[in-house]
Amino acid sequence: MPPDRPEILLRKARQDELVLERLLDDQEVDDDTLGFHAQQAVEKLLKAVLASRGVEYPRTHNLRVLIELLAKDGIQLPEDLSQIARMTQFGTTFRYDALQSVAEGERAKWLDQVRGLRAFAEPLIR
Repeated sequence: MPPDRPEILLRKARQDELVLERLLDDQEVDDDTLGFHAQQAVEKLLKAVLASRGVEYPRTHNLRVLIELLAKDGIQLPEDLSQIARMTQFGTTFRYDALQSVAEGERAKWLDQVRGLRAFAEPLIR
């Protein structure tokens, strides 16, 4: 399948990031909903980098698969982003199953990870 256009993926990732920013402190919004938007932003950012390099990728929510494709293309994520693959569960398992609760401050870490990945990805794409 031909890769998506990186600029569209970047824009859509930014929309998920905005949801996180705006709703992060709203306790009426549950953790799994915010986690889903974090996962979606990360997924789209990874796919934007792959698309910008002409790398075909499967339609998947599995972040580890996308990270492995980047590695095969010679791109290693910085150490501070090494845990983003764990967000896969928000696009799969917790999309339909209940998430217990997350540790204090975890929601803010998701936003930090998305912002960190964006800072890493954008220079690779432009």
